[in-house]
Amino acid sequence: MREDRRRLAGPGGALGRAAVRLVPALALLREGRVWSGLLLLAVPAGLLAVAVLRFDRLVPFVVSGAMDQRLAVLTLVVGLVSSWWMAERGRRRLPLEGGAGPVGPRPRDPLLRAFLGMPTGVAALVVIVLFYLTALLTPLLAPFDPAMQGDLVTGRLLPPSRDHLLGTDQFGRDQLSRLLYGARISLVIGLVAVTVAVTLGTVVGAVAGYAGGWIDAVLMRVVDMVISFPRLVLLIAIVALFQPSILLIMVILGLTQWPHIARIVRGEVMSVREREFVVAGRVLGFRPSRVLVRHVLPNSLAPVVVAATLGVGDAIVVEAILSFLGLGVRPPTPSWGVMVAEGRAHMLGAWWLAAVPGMAIVAVVLAFNLAGDALRDAMDPRRRT
Repeated sequence: MREDRRRLAGPGGALGRAAVRLVPALALLREGRVWSGLLLLAVPAGLLAVAVLRFDRLVPFVVSGAMDQRLAVLTLVVGLVSSWWMAERGRRRLPLEGGAGPVGPRPRDPLLRAFLGMPTGVAALVVIVLFYLTALLTPLLAPFDPAMQGDLVTGRLLPPSRDHLLGTDQFGRDQLSRLLYGARISLVIGLVAVTVAVTLGTVVGAVAGYAGGWIDAVLMRVVDMVISFPRLVLLIAIVALFQPSILLIMVILGLTQWPHIARIVRGEVMSVREREFVVAGRVLGFRPSRVLVRHVLPNSLAPVVVAATLGVGDAIVVEAILSFLGLGVRPPTPSWGVMVAEGRAHMLGAWWLAAVPGMAIVAVVLAFNLAGDALRDAMDPRRRT
């Protein structure tokens, strides 16, 4: 320890210490934290590359940009600051730079420790974060306007090239730009739809499971009635009756997904409500709403998190199906389902039009499913032991 500190005090050590202060992820790499060090080094490096390559867009976006453009700049700044802070926090826990303390304390939460011990789940979580980070940074990353048409004679159905990394579609529009802007639509629809489903399903399931009696019977019959309708047919019928829009699709997907969440929450609440701490709260005279919100629900939401993780991928697939059938997002607004539908007529001559967005759908849905499976295994005490 003293030799290392004496080495750092010299001229070369001072330069190295300054570099570590500026890039704390280097300290993690030096101490053998390869994966965390590489991740905390790659994220800010990528964000800095975006800032340098798209510097001409930063100032206009901040001064007079639209909301999504300013959000992209804010995401860039927050990403740089947060990644540096996380690396600095990890550096301070190391014995050489932070003084006393064990090397790399393990997370105290057994659930977090179990999840971090599953490489597949961690890799899936990293992929999900990268997808959403890319969607937020789309105004800075997209090389062209996704709705800008090129020359219909010489600029349509071009193969991947230096000017158009993923080629162009039948209208001469840049496929990479449409893929990036389509990610925002598909990912946001999946996230908002699951938020609606979890909120409504949690409320219905919690009330039914805790109240019991006729309230439980009535609410569960409503759940059974909603589940009895074929979901895809119901979605097509509702969308066909109204003018399709992004907001309508998000709400409809959420309103057709909540019954499964309600059943999960109801079963967990019925199990938790008979435990000692809940019975003690009722004996002490607490209001039923307080017992439900403060004691029952926090101990019943673990399976809901897993169901929500799996539900995002399901919502993205259903949105892609609706868009493929022409009942989802309306062109020229790009979404992955719309891009697959537009590219199916050119599978032989321009296969990349449908293959690239199709692979993007597969990748994000697979990442959500793997993360959900890992989270479910981490919540199982038998697997943790």
